[in-house]
Amino acid sequence: MTPDTDVVVIGGGQSGLAAGYHLRRLGVDFVILDAQPTPGGAWQHAWDSLHLFSPAAYSSLPGRLMPPQPGQTYPDAAHVVSYLTDYELRYELPIKRPVRVQGVHQHGQLLRVKTDAGTWHARAVISATGTWWRPFLPAVPGRDRFTGTQLHTADYRSPKNFAGQRVVVVGGGNSGAQIAADLAHDTELTWVTQREPRFLADDIDGRALFDAASARRRALDEGRADTGGVASLGDIVAVPPVRAARHAGHLKATPMFSRLTQAGVEWADGSRADVDAVIWCTGFRPALGHLSSLGLRGSRGHIPTTGTRVKADPRLHLLGYGDWTGPASATLIGVGRPAREAARDIAALLQRA
Repeated sequence: MTPDTDVVVIGGGQSGLAAGYHLRRLGVDFVILDAQPTPGGAWQHAWDSLHLFSPAAYSSLPGRLMPPQPGQTYPDAAHVVSYLTDYELRYELPIKRPVRVQGVHQHGQLLRVKTDAGTWHARAVISATGTWWRPFLPAVPGRDRFTGTQLHTADYRSPKNFAGQRVVVVGGGNSGAQIAADLAHDTELTWVTQREPRFLADDIDGRALFDAASARRRALDEGRADTGGVASLGDIVAVPPVRAARHAGHLKATPMFSRLTQAGVEWADGSRADVDAVIWCTGFRPALGHLSSLGLRGSRGHIPTTGTRVKADPRLHLLGYGDWTGPASATLIGVGRPAREAARDIAALLQRA
């Protein structure tokens, strides 16, 4: 059977665009399928005050520097959306949207990509769907009993929606600290974390984090001792709003509660607090349900890869899901290198075929 295209890229966010850039440079025939109706990937759904960790020049996709945002050292999410919109137009990337991929299946020597807008047959597939679409909620007792508002990072937008309310923010990572800082002035805030928050030094931003992730990958590839990467530096980047809230004494973490009650939360020692809302800043999982029919997951639910290439099927690459698919590959600046490697690997595979 003749394929409809050589490569289908699933996802039109930053990872899909980086893949498209390198595939275009290699002369590979491809299409990008994006479930979103407009450009910008997950950035268009972020909370209002979200800013990058790094200056624009250090937050760029391959081939095109992100222009600085006037008046901002660290660009906001809207600026990133504008940049990604311009990027796909500048390189005339073949993106079809909105197209939701329902499943990827074996079809002889090809892979069949079934969507709500038809079916594509391709020689290779790059999955670049990210994690935003699969928020993780921990199985905390009583979560179904609580009668107040519950939402995840992916659903949070603005403190104005919670003004004057008693709000619990759960999570000791960047999103938890940033959303807690966002809410600190307009709500009765309780910030709960599993362990004492670990703030990075104030002068560390995304540039240093990318360097640390890259150094760790080089050490592991060369058989040297694990440097610890970003985790060795801390968990929370002290971006200006977080730094200000911390210095004002608003970011004092409370240990994690043991369960939710109908009216609020309860700790292991029996103490309770009535609250109006709980915001779960508890992370995300890779959005890979469209690959379930291929049976690639190992015993722990993880798809084994060599770099971005799936070990069980060299026609399939995973891009942008974190360090396991390339150092800092879930970041704007970090996805370029693994995208290039995936594109080169696929081009070599097509040439051999």
